[in-house]
Amino acid sequence: MENPPAKEVESLSLKAEDESASSNSSNAQMSVEERFRIVRSIGEECIQEEELLNLLTKKPQPICYDGFEPSGRMHIAQGVMKTINVNKLTSAGCKVKIWIADWFAQLNNKMGGDLNKIQVVGRYLIEIWKATGMNLENVEFIWSSEEINSRAHEYWPIVMDIARRNKLPRIMRCCQIMGRSDQDELTAAQIFYPCMQCADIFFLKADICQLGMDQRKVNVLAREYCDDTKRKNKPIILSHHMLPGLLQGQLKMSKSDPNSAIFMEDEEAEVNSKIKKSYCPPNIVDGNPCLEYLKYVVFPWFNEFKVERKAENGGEKTFTTFEELVSDYEKGDLHPADLKPALSKALNRILQPVRDHFKNDENAKALLKRVKGFKVTK
Repeated sequence: MENPPAKEVESLSLKAEDESASSNSSNAQMSVEERFRIVRSIGEECIQEEELLNLLTKKPQPICYDGFEPSGRMHIAQGVMKTINVNKLTSAGCKVKIWIADWFAQLNNKMGGDLNKIQVVGRYLIEIWKATGMNLENVEFIWSSEEINSRAHEYWPIVMDIARRNKLPRIMRCCQIMGRSDQDELTAAQIFYPCMQCADIFFLKADICQLGMDQRKVNVLAREYCDDTKRKNKPIILSHHMLPGLLQGQLKMSKSDPNSAIFMEDEEAEVNSKIKKSYCPPNIVDGNPCLEYLKYVVFPWFNEFKVERKAENGGEKTFTTFEELVSDYEKGDLHPADLKPALSKALNRILQPVRDHFKNDENAKALLKRVKGFKVTK
């Protein structure tokens, strides 16, 4: 199988060779409690909080693992939320290893199983994070195909041991990690996938698994494996929230449905159109995707949300907390007709540097053109 050329991999690894004195100084001045607060804020769920506090107390630079399948265009959760989370982790003194799971995408038949296309998508995704403002100091991008090949003698014995110790029904319960269910007709490759993802955690020497709630089951499998093998230091699971789709009844965004999400290089008019069509029932907060975008994207990015409206509709108002906005929305003091244009404006401000990068950088422009020409496969 063809891997990314060595020079390209080297340029994409974006690994800081030296930790800057200023960064180390700020981390050293931060209390353990403050570092815990920052790291814990990323997760909708943490297994277990006391283990996380103990880790931060004893280890100056814990290793956090995150991974992704290069499987198509990047939506705003993968782009902006990941940037917010990674920047929080590195600010709290963590090292973040981002696993570019190209072999896994091939196992899961993404891009029709074409590894060359998958790796093009991987390079495109890295370009987006660079343009979005991810602080790449103490971040390492690792291609799974290259790393597994170079350290096969370490990797495959772990995979085999995990597979040997678990019954098939337990592995099939992890199928959600691939966007599958245990009712789907799975290939043998997709059965093997959870064993490999579980092994990744130990292979990368991760202290913290920082993935979405949809990856929870395989992370729990890793903790169970530690019990089974008497490993003392279990990986801490820090699972972030999953943004829903923009349309009514869509529990998650879908790359195969362009109207279900804002994509990172969407034009301003596309963002405006998608938000205008989105589900946003008056007075209702729960299950409202527009309010989810505000809570998990806009407020963490700007620390405020500005609504411009006519004086008779309440006039201009800047919300400094999500709770303040929720209060107005539930009472009917903030209407969807005023919220939606303000949300579109905020999202477009976040995305503009990405658009500029893909228009002005020839390499990024070429990557995007190729990715848009690929057929997304499930």
